[in-house]
Amino acid sequence: MTPHIAAVQVGPLAVLCYIINCPSTRQGLLIDPAAPSAAVTDVINRRGLTIRWIVNTHGHSDHTAGNDYWAQQTGATTVIHELDWHFFSTPEMQQAAIAEGFPPLSHIDLLVQDGYRLPLGELELSIIHTPGHTPGSICLYTPGHLFTGDTLFVDSAGRTDLPGGSLGQLVDSIQRRILPLPDDTIIWPGHDYGDTPTSTLGEQKLNNPYITDFLD
Repeated sequence: MTPHIAAVQVGPLAVLCYIINCPSTRQGLLIDPAAPSAAVTDVINRRGLTIRWIVNTHGHSDHTAGNDYWAQQTGATTVIHELDWHFFSTPEMQQAAIAEGFPPLSHIDLLVQDGYRLPLGELELSIIHTPGHTPGSICLYTPGHLFTGDTLFVDSAGRTDLPGGSLGQLVDSIQRRILPLPDDTIIWPGHDYGDTPTSTLGEQKLNNPYITDFLD
């Protein structure tokens, strides 16, 4: 079954929030709903969705700032990789979020690891741990679609100069965890930083320097 997917830019740093749903059951999932958004609410209402999951691709505050609002609005379960919970829930990182003008990451319902599967009606999304941008960065995969957060952008990749980042880990994650997926997989990044909002993995193998310049 092919998921229904909508993308909405939310928050002051224009995070791409994805609203994904099973067409038959109308169960929905929000990826990085970084702030209150009338446009996101409109998609949910027009599709008649019941939001089951709120998933953070990583713990940076521009991606997690909307967690509490959307959890209250929908009753959904909030999800993040356990490594990013432990990293970003520390007092130091919470103070850093506040200094940037965002609420700190203070609550998560479900901590996941690599390989965890989130059921969504007749669909299922798998957690792929892709450290590098942050220790617990993840991508979410369902056949034909990969939601890459700030791990992989169109023709670029996430920063590694922030606390917890590692260029070596990022390149390794892309090579070992992402490149083996089918070339026709559509990538849905966490920000619209490329010439197009989305791309395919096959196109990125030809054009993305974080892939072409580091191939073994």
